[in-house]
Amino acid sequence: MKGRFRLRAIDPRVVVGAGLILASVAGVWVVVDAADRSSPVLVAASTLSVGDTLSEDDLDVAHVRLDKADARYLARVPDGGLVVTRTVFEGEIVPLSAVKSSAHVQVRAVVVESAIRLPGSVETGSLVDVWAAERAEDGSFAPPVVVVGGASVVEVIEQQGLVSSGAANTVELLVPTGTVALLLAAIAGESAISIVPAG
Repeated sequence: MKGRFRLRAIDPRVVVGAGLILASVAGVWVVVDAADRSSPVLVAASTLSVGDTLSEDDLDVAHVRLDKADARYLARVPDGGLVVTRTVFEGEIVPLSAVKSSAHVQVRAVVVESAIRLPGSVETGSLVDVWAAERAEDGSFAPPVVVVGGASVVEVIEQQGLVSSGAANTVELLVPTGTVALLLAAIAGESAISIVPAG
């Protein structure tokens, strides 16, 4: 009969091909969408030293994929301000563990001379323990004890002058306020002071 519309059978290969194309497009979309799930974090525009007061001018914003680790890094500077508690190098993402609220930082700067040569690993930004061996009346020393734990090194002070041995043994430390008196008493009492890496 003339004029009758005749349906053609669809080639299964066409269906499979179309399905593969759709799956490929969907896969690309998922990958792009996942790659775009970055978090804004703050990175140091220049090296941040222990004791520095942090401002937005010291930081740059970067978008990186941290997955669930983004909670460990600084995303903004609070109104109360922050103080750097360990050295953060230029370009490094600022971890929350490297800063503290200005209101909660109670430290004092104290220059301490070690009776022994400083280990090579002690540098600006290091955490150190300060040990003191009390001097007895006969000139001997008692067993050393920790008088300050986890102090931050602000600066390693190089010896100068004609009699300098070239070995650094003096540092400027940020010491918790509650331990300053004990440390100063040990220094005044001519205790043998030793500075070693914390831990």
